[in-house]
Amino acid sequence: MTLPRELKTIIFDCDGVMFQSIKANQAYYNHLLKHFGRGPMNDEELEYVHIHNVMDSIQYIFRNYPDRPEEIHAYRSQVSYHPFLKYMQIEPDLIPFLEATKSRFNLAIATNRTDTMEALLDEFSLTGYFGKVQTASNSRKPKPAADPLLEILEHFDNTVDEAIFIGDSTVDEETAKNCGMRLVAFKNKALDSACYIENFTELLNLLPIK
Repeated sequence: MTLPRELKTIIFDCDGVMFQSIKANQAYYNHLLKHFGRGPMNDEELEYVHIHNVMDSIQYIFRNYPDRPEEIHAYRSQVSYHPFLKYMQIEPDLIPFLEATKSRFNLAIATNRTDTMEALLDEFSLTGYFGKVQTASNSRKPKPAADPLLEILEHFDNTVDEAIFIGDSTVDEETAKNCGMRLVAFKNKALDSACYIENFTELLNLLPIK
């Protein structure tokens, strides 16, 4: 295990790290498919949309029906995400972890969510914990490009060796590698990472907190 000695910033992925959200993603994308007369996603499609941004996800699940992209995105922009928030499951020790670290570290989010992130943070009263939130909408390029992580470093005036990224997917792994940042693998031992954790309490015990 190797975490930065001079750690200043902790960056979180959202889906699969802060929240177990696969049920919400499944309900949301199946809703879009149903509206356009298509059947529900298969397991491969569900795995894809769980780790990619909404534009790539829609292109993928509608790949066999490429004749209506403008209509699909127009409808998507009108669909409120609030009905799907009930499917989100927050990690049980996330808030205690944020409370324990908020005064010692910069906290940030790098996610491929787009316009749903603000509503999600508001719903679970998490907005005040994070000094920077990078999404697929406000980043120069979405993950797996390094841009979301780099923009967070720029915001806090940190170097890459002063931050860690907590992720759970191959997209997160690639993002960290593209940035040169240490990845903390969350519930996924298959990732190439600096260390592996099952929960945030484990990470809290590893952090350089005096």
